[in-house]
Amino acid sequence: MTSSKDMGPLTDPFFPTIFRQNQFKAKAPPVPSSMNLKDQVAVVTGANVGLGLECCRQLLDLKLGHLILAVRSIEKGEAAANGLRKKYTKSHIEIWKVDLESYDSVQAFGRRADKELTRLDIAILNAGLMTFKFGLVKSTGHEHMLQVNYLSTALLSLLLLPALRKGAKEGRPGRLTIINAGLSHVAKPPFLNTTGETKSMLASFDDEKAFSAGEWYNSSKVLMHFFVWKLSELVPAVEVVVNLVVLGYIKGTGLAREVSIMLKPLMKGFEALTARSLYDGASTYVHAAVVEGKESHGCCLMSWKISPYAALLYGTDGHKMIEKLWRETMDEVGALGVEKKLLYE
Repeated sequence: MTSSKDMGPLTDPFFPTIFRQNQFKAKAPPVPSSMNLKDQVAVVTGANVGLGLECCRQLLDLKLGHLILAVRSIEKGEAAANGLRKKYTKSHIEIWKVDLESYDSVQAFGRRADKELTRLDIAILNAGLMTFKFGLVKSTGHEHMLQVNYLSTALLSLLLLPALRKGAKEGRPGRLTIINAGLSHVAKPPFLNTTGETKSMLASFDDEKAFSAGEWYNSSKVLMHFFVWKLSELVPAVEVVVNLVVLGYIKGTGLAREVSIMLKPLMKGFEALTARSLYDGASTYVHAAVVEGKESHGCCLMSWKISPYAALLYGTDGHKMIEKLWRETMDEVGALGVEKKLLYE
């Protein structure tokens, strides 16, 4: 099967051609009836509401033995978990705290996973942020969407590698699935407007004068395309299968809850006409994390099938940007004491 890296970029316009194909023509394939996760451990971030919670339900429907809901609010997480525990009585369901606006919190979560879990089979990194106001995270100095959607998610990916590798000794590699957005395919990141080899790709997001709410969201998401492309070159599929899921437009996610009162009726109408259900949206997670095999390693999946990455990544310039962003990301997490050896153990 052809990988995303070998496909080349999408040539049809995202709107309306690809959007229409994804929203109205693509159909969720059934999960094999033999699929049983009773002896497996999974972590889902952003798991107390919306797509994350629905993903948890679908994993538990496959008899998942041990589920960890990774959430920012323990109180809200427990409320969600209690509902799951009433139905899925044979599964062990825990709440672990992680705040993606805090490097300390992400590091604490990684240490806990490495210490307490004898194995981690599945990590689905679903948590994300869309905001319409510029602001910097005080503890890191970075813009909020850059911090949550890229930097902290990348850090958490690296910190979970040791736990995800534990099953590889038994011939069952861990699964790392990172959730992304279809709008990443139309991103025009702010670093494209900078000049000179020394300009920082990451720092370009921290400029309030250049800030554009919709573009910052799209661009913070496309950064993860670069990250997964490179990470999959350094972590072999026999240890951890790493893939990226590009979602369609989904009902009831609450992602754009900060949208203005004037725009909300328009968005509600558009959602009613075009959006997929939460069930179908979350099924893309489950398909990537437990149905797809090693052939999906290093791939971008859209509408339940291997698809191209964002067009920015292809060609000589794309490869240069992949390498540059990786170096900047390693410099960022290296300053936190996260050793690069995590990638090569």
